Amino acid sequence: MLLGVYDYTVILTYFGLLTGYLGITLALHGDIGAAMFCLMGAGFCDMFDGKVASTKKNRTQKEKRFGIQIDSLSDLICFGVLPAVIVYKACEGSDPAFYISALYVLSALIRLAWFNVDEEERQDQTDGARAYYLGLPVTTSALILPLLLGIAHHLGIKLNVLAPVILFCMGLAFLIPFKLKKPQLAGKIGVLFCGGAELLILLAGIDV
Repeated sequence: MLLGVYDYTVILTYFGLLTGYLGITLALHGDIGAAMFCLMGAGFCDMFDGKVASTKKNRTQKEKRFGIQIDSLSDLICFGVLPAVIVYKACEGSDPAFYISALYVLSALIRLAWFNVDEEERQDQTDGARAYYLGLPVTTSALILPLLLGIAHHLGIKLNVLAPVILFCMGLAFLIPFKLKKPQLAGKIGVLFCGGAELLILLAGIDV
């Protein structure tokens, strides 16, 4: 027996992680557009992995806690490290991009660790689903970053200034404890439409 869980409840999370890692390698080789695709693909996996896991009604407490941990660890790679590497490479390795990217990853790490603690406490008290988030979820980077950078490139705005600013604002929003309603079916459909629009931008040949 190997350590960990390998049933269908975690397959989408594992696939999302591998997609995020692929995006990192592509970004390091300078293929920012393909890295954006991977970021969005990882976001798609994250949108539905919790729903898939919830279909198994007889999960043990250890399986549930493992799911919380593995999801956040995957999120750190896909929505913490990957966006930071994308922005760093898009800015050609500038010093400001390096420092802001590092702070962004740190913000994502702190938020995800705090979320794990909060979620375990919440699940100890109730079996219901979470109604809202505190602060901006790190997974929103899969929607915000490709959209804003794609629009900026289309308008001819230089990314070496804008991209670090976007990353800094997202990192700050990860830690500010404002309430954000968790999207339900209608909200997820809206996110998918936005993701589709971003895909069209990338497929049109905009090299962000």
